[in-house]
Amino acid sequence: MEQRIHISNVENSPSMCFDTGLDPRSFARTKMSQSLIEQGYVVGPDGSHQEWRASGVCERNGYMRVFGSPFQGKRLDLLINDRAQSSKQTALEALACWIKAKLFLGDTRSALNPGASFIGTDGSVFFAPENLSNRCLFMEGSQLDTYNCPDLAGIDTAAFCAAVMLYRILTGVHPYPSAEVYQDMREGVFLPIQLATPNLNEKLAGLINSALLLPVAKKRTVNNAADILSGFLEILTNKENGINSVSLLFNTLPAEKKEQAEKEKKIFLLKQNSYIKTKRFVLRNKHLLIGISIGILFLLFVVVSTVQGNSNRPTTRGMSPAVVIKEYYEAFSSLNHPFMEACIMGADKSDIKAAANLFAIVRTRQAYEMTATPSIIQARIWRESGGELPSPNVFGVTDLSVDYMSGSEDSGLIIYRAEYMLWAPDENFARNRSDILTLRPDRHRNWRIIEIIRTER
Repeated sequence: MEQRIHISNVENSPSMCFDTGLDPRSFARTKMSQSLIEQGYVVGPDGSHQEWRASGVCERNGYMRVFGSPFQGKRLDLLINDRAQSSKQTALEALACWIKAKLFLGDTRSALNPGASFIGTDGSVFFAPENLSNRCLFMEGSQLDTYNCPDLAGIDTAAFCAAVMLYRILTGVHPYPSAEVYQDMREGVFLPIQLATPNLNEKLAGLINSALLLPVAKKRTVNNAADILSGFLEILTNKENGINSVSLLFNTLPAEKKEQAEKEKKIFLLKQNSYIKTKRFVLRNKHLLIGISIGILFLLFVVVSTVQGNSNRPTTRGMSPAVVIKEYYEAFSSLNHPFMEACIMGADKSDIKAAANLFAIVRTRQAYEMTATPSIIQARIWRESGGELPSPNVFGVTDLSVDYMSGSEDSGLIIYRAEYMLWAPDENFARNRSDILTLRPDRHRNWRIIEIIRTER
């Protein structure tokens, strides 16, 4: 990978160079010339610091390069990412210098990305101009600064960044290895370092975890960022103000405790991964899930309503065949078409249609005339009260007789003859009818009418 931030000769003089990857026109259009007034910082090991500014711009191979006074040192991100075991100590010493420099600068904003920091052999630190260095790191392919959470500011950023770098140095892996690195940072999704390296110094492990939880308000500990950074230096530094050996940061761990820690790690990762996958799936598909939930609730409502409606529907349960017939004609007279439906199973439904149509007419007339008094008088009641003609508002059956013809309840099929007089509104005479009705039980063993053969005279 080509390093876009490096020391190179410009006009026969060593300079700190920033290769922007922009041709002259693009450089002008993106206003990168403003980088000449953007400041960086050089912080000495004693805490003294001075501003660094670019001294000029030149063209190299058709692309613009910003340059300034040199700083002899190594890039911090390259030291941290060096996986050689012998490089851990060098990276730890470089990180201690970086932490000291951040504490010396305090609230003064300096470059956050470790790729923009150089560590000198004397312990001094160069923080490159932030926007300029970010442009160059982007051109290198480092599109994501995986060491900093964008939600943090001030000294909190330094503490978080230091913890991520320490985690990387001490465990060999990044605490946020997934592609959803920023979401993991915001939600505190990482393997606690005591599970990644169970023999690590407990105090150091606690400080690293505290720093990594700074972006998560609900999980944030009482430690503030300055205390965390000071705690890191206290553990890393020995009595001679040197940096402790990496091996001194780890304790000897019995074999059984290692096995137990490995089991705890597997259980933790299993629970965390399941929870996070479920949570993020719900968040990504919340609109779809809400729609499905509404659909399920609506379906349940329809099913429950249907079940309740069916349970409340009239039936012929407990009625003998003869009673079913008598109640059928009584319902016809009172325009109770729902009960008539319950009596019929396959037979002609012309009586039901007539009752339903007349019922609709009566209700419409009641609504129009704004009265609760029915406009139709049941024929049986009319006859019992004297039955005088004319009878314009009379409807129903009178003089009903029901006679057994054949079949039996045991055989599951029975036939009756029903003879009666039917009175209709606006008619001054009754129709004499004779119906042959066949009944059989349904699957609930309720007797119902399956056929009506009618003779009218």
